[in-house]
Amino acid sequence: MTDRDAFQEMAERYRGALHLHCYRMLGSLHDAEDCVQETYVRAWSAFGSYAGMGSPRNWLYKIATNTCLNALARRDRSRRVLPEAIGPASRGLPEGEPSGEIPWLEPYPDLLLARVPDTAPGPHARYEMREAVEFAFVAAIQYLPARQRAALLLCDVLGWSAAETAALLEGSVASVNSALQRARATLAKAMPGARPVAPDSTQSRLLDRYMQAWESKDVAGFAALLKENAVLSMPPWIQWYVGRNAIREFFDWAWNSENYGGFQLTPTSANASPAFALYSRTYEENAPWRSHSIQMLTLEDDAIAKIILFVKPLGPTLFPAFGLRDHAPFASEERERVS
Repeated sequence: MTDRDAFQEMAERYRGALHLHCYRMLGSLHDAEDCVQETYVRAWSAFGSYAGMGSPRNWLYKIATNTCLNALARRDRSRRVLPEAIGPASRGLPEGEPSGEIPWLEPYPDLLLARVPDTAPGPHARYEMREAVEFAFVAAIQYLPARQRAALLLCDVLGWSAAETAALLEGSVASVNSALQRARATLAKAMPGARPVAPDSTQSRLLDRYMQAWESKDVAGFAALLKENAVLSMPPWIQWYVGRNAIREFFDWAWNSENYGGFQLTPTSANASPAFALYSRTYEENAPWRSHSIQMLTLEDDAIAKIILFVKPLGPTLFPAFGLRDHAPFASEERERVS
């Protein structure tokens, strides 16, 4: 086997795990892909001197983590955000244009998790795989300084020891333990108490009713699915809304605007949570269905607590990662479920 063959075999084995690690570090699906590519360029250039010495997994994680730290150092803002972090909830309808200047947090398609061959964390891990991919977790760790973020992911998610992490970060065990202590304290304040769970039969029916409300533009039926204090955000729009009445007012306006003649939803999943891909079309005769947004839902008991709509122009850029087409000329009964 040539060096190139050996490298390609190793690279393919760890690609999914490194991509997920870079996503957690950066909060962006697209930035993660760029960093994985850069990781492999750097790894290939050093592969001759590495020559199979030590753990290839640890070696690649070191390169990937340092690549992410360099990427974060180059950013004007080291964390990606949701509209809730920009300002208070909106009281009126959206104004102006969506913001392309803000680094928005992005979802992670669950179908990509199939590329991660070993999801069992190491002995020092504090988080299960499902918890560590949860969107609230990824959002919360964006508030950590870059090296704290790296230390927490390596120790508490991957399950590395403080000594292994110190070697990777080229620091001391004491500095890693100090970073972990501060990171855990910050995370405890930022993380909500709820953990992601697979929808039960009641919640599955709730998701079906949600889809039906969208496709029939049933504003009253849609509002009835929401918790009283539900939250709606729509990156890259900075406006966001709190409360069933405020959200109903927004959708009453949006669904009855001249821009939307109809909606079709395709179920999918992201960050261990239920999600939908939304296609829309205009009122024009024979207008095609076009990608509009990726929607993520947080369910609590028998109601919807939070909706995040990743809308144009951000949303459609995510469709290929979810295995979805940009145009979808389908009827409801022809809808393909994406898992």
